[in-house]
Amino acid sequence: MDEDEEDCESSARLLGMSFMNRSSSHRPSSSPYTRQSPSRSCSRPTARTMVACVLFLVIVASMTMVLYFLPGCTFTKEGCPKRNKTTPLEPVYPLSTNGELFPWTQLRLPQSVHPLSYELILTPDLDNMTFAGIAVINMSVLHNTNRIVLHGLNLNISNATFKIDDGPASNVTVLQYKANQQIAVKFTEDLKAGQYCVLTLTYSANLSSTYDGFYSSSYTDKSGTKHILAATQFEPLSARKAFPCFDEPAFKATFLIKINRKQNYTTLSNMPQSESRLLPSGLFQDEFERTSVNMSTYLVAFVVANFSAVRKNVSETLVSVYSVPEKTEHTRYALEAASKLLEFYNTFFDIDYPLKKLDLVAIPDFLAGAMENWGLITFRETTLLVGKDSSPLEKQVVASVVAHELAHQWFGNLVTMRWWNDLWLNEGFATYMQYLSLQRVFPELQAEILFLSVRFRVMDKDALISSHPVSTAVVTPDQVEEMFDSVSYEKGASILLMLNAYLPGEQQFRKGIIQYLKQFSGSNTETNNLWDSLTQVSTPHQNVSEMMSSWTSQKGFPLVSVSRKGDEVTLTQEHFLLTPANASHTSSLWEIPVTYVNDSCSVGPECRQNFLLKAKSGTFKVPESVKWLKLNYQNTGYYIVDYGDDGWTALINALSTNISILTFEDRASLIHNIFALSRQGRVSFRRVLSLLNYTYKETETAPVTEALLQLNNIYRLLEKRQEFDLMSCMKTYILDHFGALMDNQTWGEEENLSKQELRSALLSMACGLEKENCTQSANDMFKQYVSNQTRRIPGDLQQVVFSVAAQSRADWLILYDIYKQSTVDAEKRNMLLGLASTQDTQLLAKILNEGLKGDVIQTQELPLIINTVSRGFAGYLFAWDFVQVNWDRLIEKFLVGSFAIQTIIKSVTSQFSTQAHLDQVKAFFSSLQERGSQMRSVQEALETIRLNQLWMERNLSTLRELLTKIQSQPQKQEPGVSH
Repeated sequence: MDEDEEDCESSARLLGMSFMNRSSSHRPSSSPYTRQSPSRSCSRPTARTMVACVLFLVIVASMTMVLYFLPGCTFTKEGCPKRNKTTPLEPVYPLSTNGELFPWTQLRLPQSVHPLSYELILTPDLDNMTFAGIAVINMSVLHNTNRIVLHGLNLNISNATFKIDDGPASNVTVLQYKANQQIAVKFTEDLKAGQYCVLTLTYSANLSSTYDGFYSSSYTDKSGTKHILAATQFEPLSARKAFPCFDEPAFKATFLIKINRKQNYTTLSNMPQSESRLLPSGLFQDEFERTSVNMSTYLVAFVVANFSAVRKNVSETLVSVYSVPEKTEHTRYALEAASKLLEFYNTFFDIDYPLKKLDLVAIPDFLAGAMENWGLITFRETTLLVGKDSSPLEKQVVASVVAHELAHQWFGNLVTMRWWNDLWLNEGFATYMQYLSLQRVFPELQAEILFLSVRFRVMDKDALISSHPVSTAVVTPDQVEEMFDSVSYEKGASILLMLNAYLPGEQQFRKGIIQYLKQFSGSNTETNNLWDSLTQVSTPHQNVSEMMSSWTSQKGFPLVSVSRKGDEVTLTQEHFLLTPANASHTSSLWEIPVTYVNDSCSVGPECRQNFLLKAKSGTFKVPESVKWLKLNYQNTGYYIVDYGDDGWTALINALSTNISILTFEDRASLIHNIFALSRQGRVSFRRVLSLLNYTYKETETAPVTEALLQLNNIYRLLEKRQEFDLMSCMKTYILDHFGALMDNQTWGEEENLSKQELRSALLSMACGLEKENCTQSANDMFKQYVSNQTRRIPGDLQQVVFSVAAQSRADWLILYDIYKQSTVDAEKRNMLLGLASTQDTQLLAKILNEGLKGDVIQTQELPLIINTVSRGFAGYLFAWDFVQVNWDRLIEKFLVGSFAIQTIIKSVTSQFSTQAHLDQVKAFFSSLQERGSQMRSVQEALETIRLNQLWMERNLSTLRELLTKIQSQPQKQEPGVSH
């Protein structure tokens, strides 16, 4: 090194800034990392070298960081970087809470030790909101190691012992590194591969005040008595808050659980109770059988409460539905649904449910819709309990959630994704099986309409640059939380539907998933394992992996553009993105199983024709006599289609003549696709309105609800921009097209679920637009209900009736009092939606604050309240201010990245469309730093605002011209619509 460099190194040491040397003998007290002290004396630097020294220090620091992260690079004692392919780099270990070095640096656990079994003894104290625990973990050593690293968070560990094989137990020190939610034990001598060992940890903790871990809950019964209970929610990363464990899906083990309780409580866990004994302390110890299957930690569950149950034996499994005692009468439908669905899955998967019992438990205060804990599925009360007079729409909610969670007993529990990057293997499959099973077991619930709608909505999200692949790398807890979104659930389900529709024969898909479940039973898998199983059983042979990897490894979906010359049809694919993107985003290719029908045969399944588009473009032949083509038959494919000017004109003309030329799914998909293309700027809004002209004649639920949703989105954007003249034109347009159908709706009981959905959508829109006959009917129905609450409002009409009533301050207060007394969960939820729709800002403040406080209105409902408040003109800025002011309290209750936080962010920002609001949202979330600034949902929110802004710039003047012109024309008269 030259003279300046020597002086610089001396200067660095003089300033205590030696970047190259590290040792544990000296470390600055403020640093979590260790540094080596200067190893030789330093001469004071000359003035002429100071500038060079500063530059040198910057360069050395930068080079050191680069070299540090190079694989195979190590640092010598002298501090000089040297390439070494055999000697691994000694990591910079962080400090544990007691000041010792923590022996692990990564968020993922080492693979050297694997748990075999856990024995847990838990003693909850529901008076003081604490619990004590003893965890005995039996482990196998897979590789020589001098450390055991596992997870533990907010656990006060008071004692720890360790023993190897049959040797004596000795006390050990447990180190904690809170930043990574890990604990560890270090050893002076290596544990040897093949050894067995036991770690016993005694600890205590507070019951969680949020909705994860081992948390406290409560409810108040009809007499006003408050009851305390405790329940668990461990997925994805919260088992570590209840007991020390290897809290990653691949570390499967068996569990033996014992819970000490007071006499007036009962307990539940994954397995049946084997015995209950009285302890000297006066507590009872309930012991449960050891799990007969290896489980991931996130599936462990226990409940301490005083619930009642109804039961039924199904195929050698005892199925029970638990609730608080006063709601037992609302459990019958869930028991019936669970019993039928369990029998269906046993047959469909050709593998019997492996446990002796299956409990479904309604928890009064529960954030998720439900959780698939093996043998002990927990639910919100609204997703499990329905009264005997409940509507088909309310029963559909319960049956859907039960079907989803029961499917998880195979997809997720029996076969589990290896890591959270493949969460879709759990959630996409459970979502798909939820709809498939309902169509088979409860066809009257018409799940196919619901499934169609959720496919449209996930495509809206997946068209954003800020979306993510179905299978995507995640490391941090926040990233794992964010995987629980519609891409993992609904997109996963959508591509499975597409694959099932593509594979020849009705049973080929089923054979593939049976092969997958049997081959990997009890194990952990990755996405390719599924595709390989489907490939193995394909007849004729199909390379499923080659085709489907394009759908899971890259984000978004394709736009298929259609052009035609004579008898030749050319299809061209590109990445459909709402935001203009550079070439790196638009170079994606998919293997697309295109389906199509034409005017010669377009409705029945026998009309469907197939074409696999593997390249950027492809061609096929049709008779020249064909007048039009409709691609993506029944919308089973996960792509959208642009037909070009001629193609759209042909389809629009055909529909205007006869709407029955296409299935209702195809008509709905045309509406969805053309709005998406308009939002992108590829199709003019004039063309959108041209297609919608046919809707005067539309009576089917899916096309009508899709059109109303899309038009309502535009109406609400105009409202937030205070474009009142355009709102008036839009109102006239909507009532002109759908007014006759609105007027044709009845207000009595309706048994057909599809008609209930249609009626609910139409009357919600009509009353939202203040159509007089609608608001009058709703107010009359509310007054009758108040005077005689035994007179029930039909379930599908409750939300619209309560929302109209809540616009009156006096009726809002009456509804609020009824809400506090009601015990019917579905009805209470509809009341809450009504209360949150008021335009009285004082009442909005009250309901938001009550939701945050959690006494009268449970905090689990706060995301729903914020979403509803945000839709209204009086509430949308109010809700945004509320979220900003209370952000820290919100992320105390709902984890950063969680679905609840994602919902809140989307709710309060999705209707902004101005630069001022964009700047405000950007500034707020940028200020949060580690408290949420890096969330994907924030990027989605910013992108959505920009898109709203862009749509308005492109279409506002055109919209004004078109709607004004339409408003000036005489209203079309259509014959009465019959059902």
